[in-house]
Amino acid sequence: MRREKILLHDNQERNNSIAVIIPAYNVEQYIKKVIGGLPSYIDFIIVIDDCSKNHTAQEINKIKDSRIHLIKHTKNKGVGGAMLSGYQVAYDLGADIMVKIDGDDQMDPQYIMPLLAPILDLEADYAKGNRFLHMKELQKMPIIRRIGNWGLSFLTKLASGYWNIFDPTNGYTALHREAYILLNKEAIDKDFFFETSTLIQLQRGRAVVRDVPIPAQYENQSSNLSPLRTFFTFPPKLFKNSLKRISFQYFLYDFTAVSVYLSVGIPSIIFGTIWGLGKWIASIRTGIVTSTGTVLIAVLPIIIGVQLLTQALSLDINNVPIISIRHK
Repeated sequence: MRREKILLHDNQERNNSIAVIIPAYNVEQYIKKVIGGLPSYIDFIIVIDDCSKNHTAQEINKIKDSRIHLIKHTKNKGVGGAMLSGYQVAYDLGADIMVKIDGDDQMDPQYIMPLLAPILDLEADYAKGNRFLHMKELQKMPIIRRIGNWGLSFLTKLASGYWNIFDPTNGYTALHREAYILLNKEAIDKDFFFETSTLIQLQRGRAVVRDVPIPAQYENQSSNLSPLRTFFTFPPKLFKNSLKRISFQYFLYDFTAVSVYLSVGIPSIIFGTIWGLGKWIASIRTGIVTSTGTVLIAVLPIIIGVQLLTQALSLDINNVPIISIRHK
């Protein structure tokens, strides 16, 4: 196996084996350009033809590059299923870092090195692109995608515990093999929720995640991820995973100040709300004005509960992993 020395921005040479994984589905018009644009320091190019209905595999076979490993799925497994196949092949080949690039030519290969940098510097175990840090290129992004990403980013922060990231559906990523080992592959979503579910699994292993500024490329390609589909499928999954993360992190595996604040804050809000609604309905039915003391019994628990939840949120934000698993 060839392990090429990579020269970083700080002029330090590091020995690392790099694999690029390309999930490919009906991208015969783009795949040759995507592979041809990959830099020479890439050791392995793993392309997963996810049961394409056109000549994607044939186009790949025309490319003369010994680094290419073509994997053909006889059944479409979705982008997540394709990536899990690619990750395993890259891991078996001995790759230290596994980079995901889509086959539709929307990701500029010149940004592979910036994506690798935080992992090579032991500052992260997983790096991902963030299209929202380039204003000029961001203006080219369809407005519906921007609005959707803003909402999904907040929900993903809550579900994953990574409050330091944005643009969660960005598929331009790099994963270290040590972080890959920690992933519960069975829990990784096989469809377009793949990137988000990967973040959720990485948090359980306390892996460090970093955003890297990478502009988007939008030309004539259309996204396979429907905004309408995202709106109806992502929020329920994120809400469910938020509850699971909080339960596991603050009640099952540990019990901290956040656990206390949640245990007191949530019941306080529920009690205050139910008490207040009950007295309000009773006041409407009887025509008797509710006393100040009765109102305070409803208001005070809600105020206290909101303050406790705010404090819990603050502590959760400060609990983002900052030490790479390779330092542990």
